[in-house]
Amino acid sequence: MKNVDVKKDGKVEEKSLIREIFDWVFCIVTAFVLALIIKYFIFTPTLVMQTSMTPTIQNMERVLINRVVRTFHLPIFRGDIITFEKPSYTENGLAVYYEKKGAIPFFIYHVLEAGKISYIKRVIGVAGDHVVIEDGEVYVNDMKLEEPYLQDSVKTPTKGPYYDVVVPEGYLFVMGDNRTGSTDSRMLGCIPLNKVEGRVTYRIWPLTAFGKIDK
Repeated sequence: MKNVDVKKDGKVEEKSLIREIFDWVFCIVTAFVLALIIKYFIFTPTLVMQTSMTPTIQNMERVLINRVVRTFHLPIFRGDIITFEKPSYTENGLAVYYEKKGAIPFFIYHVLEAGKISYIKRVIGVAGDHVVIEDGEVYVNDMKLEEPYLQDSVKTPTKGPYYDVVVPEGYLFVMGDNRTGSTDSRMLGCIPLNKVEGRVTYRIWPLTAFGKIDK
């Protein structure tokens, strides 16, 4: 009859269990980090909880935000649908933001997006454009803006103080397609390019409306 070293076997089993736990923790942490990298730098699915872009994008629809635009500083064009961080206040016709100081507050707010409020709007004017809203119509550089995404009956009220604006370098003039129910550059002023979170190009929910969102 053989003698079994119970103490030694117990240690082996304990080390095996610890190794297995470590492997699981490593896999979970790696997956979490990869998910954050994809979410922050590549694309983010998000739920729209606003009516400012109706009828183009309805309240409670899910869309995909293309973050590559921000990651690689790609150009943004008139007609693009974008998301951006809600401004803290407006000064001299420009949206101004309180910046998060410190690595941890920055990570929590900008990466995890805890407590962050974002808006979804359409780009109407880019740097150098002269945007004028008059008699319910939008003019860019003295020409009436063609807006096929709007219904024929839609008029654009001035709503706020910024209805005759030359867009500065590094900024955008944005409005929602729901012109009477949107808080946008007419009230907020021009939005800094560095606060643009991404371009919205695809609707992913509901499945009946799945696909590319046309300009």
